[in-house]
Amino acid sequence: MTDGMIDKMIDAMIDLAWHERVAVVTLERREKRNALNIELCDRLRNAVGSAIEGGARVLVLTGGGTSFCAGADLDVVAAPEFHAAHAAALRAVADAPIPVIAAVNGPAIGAGTQLAIAADLRVAGPEAVFALPTARLGIAVDPWTIRRFAQLAGGGAARAVLLGCARLDVEEARRCGLVDRLGGLDVALAWAAEMADLAPRTLAYSKLVLDGAPSDAEHDAYAACWSSADAEEGLRARSERRPPRYTGQ
Repeated sequence: MTDGMIDKMIDAMIDLAWHERVAVVTLERREKRNALNIELCDRLRNAVGSAIEGGARVLVLTGGGTSFCAGADLDVVAAPEFHAAHAAALRAVADAPIPVIAAVNGPAIGAGTQLAIAADLRVAGPEAVFALPTARLGIAVDPWTIRRFAQLAGGGAARAVLLGCARLDVEEARRCGLVDRLGGLDVALAWAAEMADLAPRTLAYSKLVLDGAPSDAEHDAYAACWSSADAEEGLRARSERRPPRYTGQ
């Protein structure tokens, strides 16, 4: 791969592009403000898989147009098939073995907030808004969403959003810790490029522990870091006073 956005794969709903070792997945259902339906959930899951199979070191997830994701398409939100497709898409993002950054370029409402918190980190622009207005609709989000939101934003913000149906603008989201950095896609890409130079095994191990993986998986990943060629490279590069060149081996 070369500098700049290359190897674009575009279909009616998803854009997968590459910026060196960073994969950028863009929701492209602009006429519905990127609201999730079954097809978009399936294509998002497939795009994440394609990025990983293609050797991405970091994945950036964003929305086309002025919205990150306006939520679930209300025409299908009650369908069991949508629940299954939506859960699978969230798992694909949350369980990716590489860091995932959500570049939240606009409103992230309901399922949009769920998608943003499935990522490891969030960069948000001035138009970003987060909300989980399930109590206004008489529906519910799964327990994982509630716990994840509280873990990231804190108990007070989680109660305000879930019980009071509060909306968090970008400044409020930044103050409570839901947003990690302010800025647009360029800021997310610059951060992703920095992470792409880090040791992949170490990043994968840290994700496992942060996400509460079973202890045996944590132990195996920990041991794999110390016995890896990257560990040798990191120590050698430090002694030779040069930047390390990690391969993930």
